[in-house]
Amino acid sequence: EVQLQASGGGLVQAGGSLRLSCAASGITFDDYVIGWFRQLPGKEREGVSCLTQTDGTAYYIDSVKGRFTLSSDKALNTVYLQMDSLKPEDTGVYYCAAIRTDYSAVCYSPNFVDYWGKGTQVTVSS
Repeated sequence: EVQLQASGGGLVQAGGSLRLSCAASGITFDDYVIGWFRQLPGKEREGVSCLTQTDGTAYYIDSVKGRFTLSSDKALNTVYLQMDSLKPEDTGVYYCAAIRTDYSAVCYSPNFVDYWGKGTQVTVSS
């Protein structure tokens, strides 16, 4: 059974930081791009950042470049999204996702996702 266990959401003031974790089980880690999508209030789900495990290539949506960093620990089959300089417009539900590909740029669309984790709420107060 494939499981993506997400954790790390919460409430933070603008300018603050949070780290999201996504622990994957039931998949061969290197066969998948692992990353995070989010659904902002009133908007469609969008890809935030994804990581190709084989070569470390990362995709970031423009609005988070320079503020968010995605990394992985292959020994733990876990991906981490470090979110710094958070803004109120980052508020939403964040979902861990796994896509069977080695092309992290497919992160631009949720249509390619093979497996979803449960969402975790991120709230940034102004």
